[in-house]
Amino acid sequence: MALGRGGTFSRVILPLLPRRLAATRATESAQPPEAVVRIPWALRQRLQRGVQRRRRGPGEAAATRPGKLLLRSRRPELSQPIWQTVGRWEQPQLVSAGWKHRKSHGDYFQLEPSQEVAPALKEPQDDTVQGPSFTEMGLQPALLTGLEGLSISRPTAVQRLAIPALRRGRSALCAAETGSGKTLAYLLPLLDRLLACPEKLVGAAGPPSPRGLVVLPSRELAVQVSAVAAALCRPAGLQVRGLMGGGAAGGLRRQLRAAPPGPAVLLGTPGALREALRRRFLTLERLLWMVLDEADTLMDETFLEPLEQILAHAPLSAGAPGPTGPGEPRTQMVVVGATFPAGLTETLEKFSDVGRFVTLTTQSLHRLPPHVQQKFIRVKGKDKLPELLQLLKERSASSGSVLIFCKSASTVNWLGYILDDHKIKHLRLQGQMSADARAGIFASFQKGDVSVLVCTDLAARGLDTSSVQLVVNYDFPDTIPYYLHRAGRVGRVGSKVPGAVVSFVTHRWDVDLVRKIETAARKRTGLPGMDSSINKYPPKGG
Repeated sequence: MALGRGGTFSRVILPLLPRRLAATRATESAQPPEAVVRIPWALRQRLQRGVQRRRRGPGEAAATRPGKLLLRSRRPELSQPIWQTVGRWEQPQLVSAGWKHRKSHGDYFQLEPSQEVAPALKEPQDDTVQGPSFTEMGLQPALLTGLEGLSISRPTAVQRLAIPALRRGRSALCAAETGSGKTLAYLLPLLDRLLACPEKLVGAAGPPSPRGLVVLPSRELAVQVSAVAAALCRPAGLQVRGLMGGGAAGGLRRQLRAAPPGPAVLLGTPGALREALRRRFLTLERLLWMVLDEADTLMDETFLEPLEQILAHAPLSAGAPGPTGPGEPRTQMVVVGATFPAGLTETLEKFSDVGRFVTLTTQSLHRLPPHVQQKFIRVKGKDKLPELLQLLKERSASSGSVLIFCKSASTVNWLGYILDDHKIKHLRLQGQMSADARAGIFASFQKGDVSVLVCTDLAARGLDTSSVQLVVNYDFPDTIPYYLHRAGRVGRVGSKVPGAVVSFVTHRWDVDLVRKIETAARKRTGLPGMDSSINKYPPKGG
């Protein structure tokens, strides 16, 4: 039989197939294919967790998720493994979500370190070799000798970023995370410019006139940076002086005593600098560069008026990033900090052209330190003291130093009396003490004479605490920036171990900040509200 047009072939084949299969194929060929519904991965995981919870008995605990954890919770089902990501618009399930309830006391969660070294010590990811060394950056040999004396051989991320830009004479806003090496990031290039532009001495007449000026908010920080600057300048023969208040006018004159025409580099606090300028013990006519360190603190109302008077004496009117022609004097300004308040630009615009500043920021700015363990414990106010005492007694003598932060000077004194009763050797540091007493206390703590320091936020900014391995927030800070500054006392460049932070969360308003911190940690994003103005600071006595 010859094959006809389709019909003949069908008549031959169909009888050979089972009737049910033939009918099914005929039906499928007549109907359009069904649409495929795909369920998002996150929704599938959420539904699966719900099924698992229903299958478990009432007294049966959930199994901890496999793999390394980013966040460890007392309730394992709320732990987050390091491989899990949370979408930008997704609201993660928070441990601290129910912490305003009275039954939440005793709950806790812990942020685990996600990397071993500080972000400042990580090499550039786009290079197959290590970043440039200090020698390759072209620094003066005398400064390299000074670095050897400080046992520093490897530049950090902010130093690799800032040194080339500042060596070119650029005025800059330099922002980097705490403990990242910002002091050397501005001292090295600015001292290099000083050595590259020697100035002929005209005469010894007139008050001292430095060529470099660093303004710092506290006496402790000024002493610390002065020691670093002196070590760098000693091989080059440059004179460095620190100018701190707290004494009579004759004390200011003695601090400025140096060979004519005065110290090459001056470091001072706003009040002392303003008083020296007012009494004409000091002029800024020869100023080649100026640094405002810890700028967010200098913008506080306590320091703003003296700071503006200092800026008015400096030759900043041109406001250019660097000399545009031979013989044209310019003052290079560098503003340094871990956070910048919104009012900073308005203040600087009164004296300089901020629009021509270059902005230098690191990738880890405004982020939680990824190499530091951070634990948050929900406790009642009456339970904070037993928790602290247990924490201190469990630590061994070789566990490094401890910083205990309180909100007020009165709490520091009260807590000190309690530690005395328990035979725990410690030091206290708060703003109501005299300047000389404060300087001696922090120096003793840095030497390691005593390993426990009870303090206010006076010790939260800028100070070198590389020996500290534990920070305890006995009173939770009022703002997220203050939490970052406190946490930055551990895991610093030069620290032997990353250290840890333990925070006691007591009040309902503390919970609001903890929720923001936990959300940022789960999403691996920067902390919210860091770019806004920080106008509220603890009282000066605190």
